[in-house]
Amino acid sequence: MIHSLIFHSNSELLEGPVFDKENNYLYFVSILDYLIYFHNPQTNEILSIKLDSPVSCIYILGNKKVLAASKNGFFEIDFNTLEKKFVFQIDIDDSVRYNDGIKDSIGRFIIGTMGYPEVKKNVGKVFSYHKGESKTIIDNTTISNGLAFSLDNKYLYFIDTPTKKVARYFYDLKTGELKFESYVVQLKGSGSPDGMCIDSEGMLWIAEWGGGCVSQWNPMNGLKLKELELPCINVTSCCFDNHSNLYVTTAKSESKNDIYGGGLFYLKLNKI
Repeated sequence: MIHSLIFHSNSELLEGPVFDKENNYLYFVSILDYLIYFHNPQTNEILSIKLDSPVSCIYILGNKKVLAASKNGFFEIDFNTLEKKFVFQIDIDDSVRYNDGIKDSIGRFIIGTMGYPEVKKNVGKVFSYHKGESKTIIDNTTISNGLAFSLDNKYLYFIDTPTKKVARYFYDLKTGELKFESYVVQLKGSGSPDGMCIDSEGMLWIAEWGGGCVSQWNPMNGLKLKELELPCINVTSCCFDNHSNLYVTTAKSESKNDIYGGGLFYLKLNKI
C-alpha cells in the first residue's frame, strides 16, 4: 500500500469523500469551514464553494453537479458555473447538524444528525428524504456516522460512533423502511468508527477516529481483515475510486506531531 497526500488545507474537520465513478471526479467537504470541494484526479484541479453553515455530506447529481447537506438546508452545487441554490430542508432541531449520508439505489437521500455545537447523547436521528417528504428511520443516536448498503441492497450498515460498533439493518428498498438485525462489527482498540464504505466483495472499510488508520472488516463474521495506517490520528472517512483505490479524509488533532491532520490522502491498493 502506497499513500500520498493529495490536498492539505489545515482543515479542522475534512470529511465526506464521495467519488463520481461515471465522470471520475472526487468531492469532499470541510465541515466547519462550510466548504464543498471538487477534485479532478486527471488534472489535479481543486475547486471549492462556500455555504453559510456547517456542510457535511455530498450526493452526486450529475457531471460536476452535487447536492450538499448543510445545517441550513440542502443546496445544489454546480461546479461548471460555481453557482449554488437552495433546494430543500428537513425539519431538524436547532441544536443539531447533519453528518454522514448516503443515497439509496432509487434516489432516497438518507442522512444522520448529531448535536451541534455540542455533542449530546441520543439527540441524533437518521432521516430519509424522497419526493418532498422526510421520515425518521433511526432514532436516539449520538454521532450518526458511516452508512453503507450491502451489494444486494438488502441491508444498511450504520455507525453511531460512541457505540464503537457497526449495526446492520434489514432495508426494504420498495418502502424505505428498515429494521435492526444485529451488530456485525465491534472495534476494541483506541480508534472509534467514523465514516465507512463498502468494497466490491462486500467488505466494510472503516475510518478510525483516534486510531490513525482505515480498517477492513468482514460483516459476515465480524473479523478484522486489514489495517492501513496513516500519518495522522483522526481519520474521518473513505471512498473507492474506479481503480478500487481509496481516498481518505482526516481531521486535526491536539498532537503537535500531527502535521498531516486535515488532509486528503490517496491510498493505492491496486496497480492502475
